[in-house]
Amino acid sequence: MSVLGIVTEYNPFHNGHKYHIEKSKEITGCDTVVCVMSGNFIQRGEPALINKFARAEIALQSGVDLVIELPLPYAMSSAEAFGFGAVKILDSIGVVDCISFGSEHGNIDSLISIADILVKEPDEYKAELKRQLSLGLSFPVCRQKGIEYYIKHHLVSEHTVNLSSLLETSNNILGIEYLKALNRLKSAIKPYTIERVANQYNSPVITGDISSATAIRNSIFNIYDEQEQQLCPNTVQAIPDITKTIIEREFKEGRGPININSFEDILLAFLRYVSIEKLGKITGISEGLEYRIKKAADSSGSIDSLLSNICTKRYTRTRLQRILFSLLAGVTKDDMDLFQQDGGPQYARILGFNKRGREILTKIKKNSILPIVTKPVDYKNSCNRLLKRMLEIEAQSTDLYVLGYKNPAFRKSGQEYTQNIVIIN
Repeated sequence: MSVLGIVTEYNPFHNGHKYHIEKSKEITGCDTVVCVMSGNFIQRGEPALINKFARAEIALQSGVDLVIELPLPYAMSSAEAFGFGAVKILDSIGVVDCISFGSEHGNIDSLISIADILVKEPDEYKAELKRQLSLGLSFPVCRQKGIEYYIKHHLVSEHTVNLSSLLETSNNILGIEYLKALNRLKSAIKPYTIERVANQYNSPVITGDISSATAIRNSIFNIYDEQEQQLCPNTVQAIPDITKTIIEREFKEGRGPININSFEDILLAFLRYVSIEKLGKITGISEGLEYRIKKAADSSGSIDSLLSNICTKRYTRTRLQRILFSLLAGVTKDDMDLFQQDGGPQYARILGFNKRGREILTKIKKNSILPIVTKPVDYKNSCNRLLKRMLEIEAQSTDLYVLGYKNPAFRKSGQEYTQNIVIIN
């Protein structure tokens, strides 16, 4: 049994994801798929459209055999931490042979070249990065300029001149972070990439059978027929039938759709009452940003106005959203420092599996260097304080997430410890 690893959010699972799974199995020759999936909050600092168990259920009926959760401190972090956390889990469970990810570029060798530079961090690159950061630009922009400078002055050849442009698009960036993580972990997992088809990751408009998750979410929030409780035909063309079925089920039961606006009042209230000292300890906050956030919270009446009043060239909307939800989940700088010092994710939390997934889970339990968590309640009082802390953060984030449900019956706290994993027979 050969095993393919995939890092996902499936927010929601669409035809492009289905294509990626099928094409990845074809080019790698793997017959089993394990995915590490973000939980109730995603990397751009937003709540997922539907909860993690519903998304795992869709995945398990769409080509994935086992779903493992990426813990929130990594799921809602920078591309570097996100990529490291996910790859660390895939590497640690001891059964994954290959990893496949989508990219705009589609050439693994070029992406590896960029990853190698970023891992080695030549002095010339670091000096230019520091210079660019002093100009007050965001880190991703400064990193690209640093890479561009280094390649232009130290690696000039017909094969490297345009490499820096690979850092302009979202999936290339994430792919490079996966490759960096494999390098740093000295992992034996072999990487592959599949070129994205149809529109780009952040494209806001549905363009046909294969469209971006951003476009699909926009269509759902703007056109969903609440009276008929059905997705519109424009949305349906871009998703598999099982995605449509489960999304409509979740919406009918009052567990969605959820977006950042579902937590507008909670966020504004929390920001107005939290102390400057506590805010300053939250992961992602630096250079006095806590004062800017507090001032904006007092003068803003909506999430959009809040973010507009805080955003700068250095602090993008995505970064700020991650900070805001990290505050609500209680993720501090100290938490992240300790997790990183101890190697990253503290466990592999199983969200669900099918028949083939059950077989691979048996092997994982024999090979994994991380604890395999199927019942979080069993680890609630773990003597491993970092594992316990990571689960506490996950439980708090779930307690927050369910407040976004329209149906009050599903808003009870403690669901992280009572929800059964998804089993597809």
